[in-house]
Amino acid sequence: MISLMDKQKIIIDGFLGGKSQWAIHRETGFDRKTIRKYIREYEEKRVMLLEGEGDKLILTKEIVEPPRYDASNRTNIKLTEEIMDKIDFYLEENEKKIQAGKSKQQKKRIDIHECLEEEGYDISYSTVCNYIKNKLDEKKEAYIRQEYDLGDVSEFDWGHVKLEIGGESKTIQMAVMTTAKGNYRFAYLYQNQKMESFLDSHVRFFNHVGGVHKEIVYDNMKVAVARFVSKTEKEPTEDLLKLSMYYGFKYRFCNARRGNEKGHVERSVEYVRRKVFSKKDSFETLEDANKYLEEELRKLNSKPQKYNENKSAKEFLEEELPHLIELAPSYDISRVVELRVNKYSVINVDENKYSVPDSLVGKFVTAKVYPNNILVYHESELIAEHIRSFGANTWNIKIEHYLNTLKKKPGAIHRSTAMRQMNSKLQDIYTKYYTQNPRDFIDLIELISKEGLEKIEEAINELEKINPLNIDTEKIKLLCNRQEETIEENKYKNTEIEEHSKLILNHYGDLLKNSSVDFDKEALII
Repeated sequence: MISLMDKQKIIIDGFLGGKSQWAIHRETGFDRKTIRKYIREYEEKRVMLLEGEGDKLILTKEIVEPPRYDASNRTNIKLTEEIMDKIDFYLEENEKKIQAGKSKQQKKRIDIHECLEEEGYDISYSTVCNYIKNKLDEKKEAYIRQEYDLGDVSEFDWGHVKLEIGGESKTIQMAVMTTAKGNYRFAYLYQNQKMESFLDSHVRFFNHVGGVHKEIVYDNMKVAVARFVSKTEKEPTEDLLKLSMYYGFKYRFCNARRGNEKGHVERSVEYVRRKVFSKKDSFETLEDANKYLEEELRKLNSKPQKYNENKSAKEFLEEELPHLIELAPSYDISRVVELRVNKYSVINVDENKYSVPDSLVGKFVTAKVYPNNILVYHESELIAEHIRSFGANTWNIKIEHYLNTLKKKPGAIHRSTAMRQMNSKLQDIYTKYYTQNPRDFIDLIELISKEGLEKIEEAINELEKINPLNIDTEKIKLLCNRQEETIEENKYKNTEIEEHSKLILNHYGDLLKNSSVDFDKEALII
């Protein structure tokens, strides 16, 4: 049933505002039949009121009061399969909201009843309540306790935590794995639930444990299930199939809406989230958050379990180790994509741009996408590496990838994205010494790729002492070469001194052979 405010939106904001019924439907979500009904009634009552027909008080009341439904002509309809399916849909919708941390946005029973009435179903509120009660009571089924052998089963699931990372509030995905035998818990935080994150969590867990359980249990998550063959048969994703073949474990999928079939990890998601992040939820980086998570899990896994022989999860895991599948070398979890380099010398990965050397414009490259970084190859040679971006349409540019182009167009450097994303120390060097000579700065970038930024800074500091107004790349290059020559000379001198010292020691040793003083034959002067 719609409210008076809803009716007002339809009439005032919509119809009288010159909007079509379709536009009103898009904005409000109300059925077009409902919209058409209230507009027609309003027009009729309004015309009658303006033309002085009918009772003014009655007409005014019908225009301004909340909508009413005439139930006099209704016939009682039994609880049909269609209505039950509708109610089930709203209940499942509520479950999804709970899992997404939106429990306060669930539909109550009265809301479900109103939705059904709005859709034209004639059913009493008490009937809806009774059906929902019976439906929820069905879930209170008895479960059969399971026993697991050592090294038998582990379970996987996703959860999420809301953390403050670097001063910004973020929803972070948490991969959780739990052993069925002893409830040993492992978790790791990711920016998303993509395949590379899914695979990475498994490899980390296997390496952490030191082996692989014979079977891993999943629900019907899209990174694990490619498609439903039937109600009971699911086809795994190619990546899960490859992972299981590589490590030698079996996979099993839960039945739909049967979280109890992987109850250990279901409880673990909530348990880890509560026990770990209720105490602290603010970190500088995601890496810091993961280090904190690792330490807290170490403590939790070391606690005795009263319900489980008073042994800790760690103790159970130690018992399992001889029964696990032998650990293989770490699986390459990257998502591999073939991409063409565009005219800006960038590739597009998940709607974000990453630079590669400008000599590759128009050519195909291979990007290996990891959870936190991206490696780019051309003809099997690594040509670029980037920290992965998780924004939308971000540009990740390294100025050294554009040296060939900048040599031809040195003036383009000043307002370029490459300049804005350049190391802040390099930006300062450019602003201080190179604004009038961008071509020379490009030569400096090449020099930095060979010598390193720290060495260049040392050379600039030395030159500033001599003549701060006359610093250029050629002088920096000469000073770097001189430093290398000095180092070589010192190495040679040190070698001479060392050899001379050994001779002196040997001579003293010969003189004092009959002495009570014993010299070490391996003596060195450092």
